[in-house]
Amino acid sequence: MNDLSNFKESKEAFIAQWGALGSSWGISRTMAQVHALLMVSPEPMSTDEVMEELVISRGNAHTNLKELVGWGLIRIIVKKGERKEFFEAEKDVWKMFTLVLKERQRREIDPALNLLQDCAEDTENETTPEGIAFHKQMKELEEFAHLASNAGGKISRLKYGPALKIMAKLLGVAP
Repeated sequence: MNDLSNFKESKEAFIAQWGALGSSWGISRTMAQVHALLMVSPEPMSTDEVMEELVISRGNAHTNLKELVGWGLIRIIVKKGERKEFFEAEKDVWKMFTLVLKERQRREIDPALNLLQDCAEDTENETTPEGIAFHKQMKELEEFAHLASNAGGKISRLKYGPALKIMAKLLGVAP
């Protein structure tokens, strides 16, 4: 097997696996595959190139590219003399992590925290055993979600080096 086929197989395997991981960070498989393709591409790619490489429709490519731009994981590049848009991914791993963390905070944690706060407030004066137990559970979940929200916010503001040191200390390993 030559180096080119090793590269192509490895690239395809990475894109497929990144796509499978996408659902664990709140995006579709195709959106994650588009992100993976752009992340490993040395040059910005057009919508047509993304379509061809991933064998997806124009609408699918366009929708996922715009969504990734919205997340801040890719950016639009304008090339002099070209009418079409090109896209490139953020390649800094820590920045990617913090962008995903912030977006998940906005889409998932904040709405859940608001719901928990509302449920706790609405049941403050409950007198039945079930109502009291429900209120207590909502307060505990609210406190935990608030703690997670604060931790995520603080982590996302750290630079990579200090964050790595803190994580290493928490995990008891050398950075």
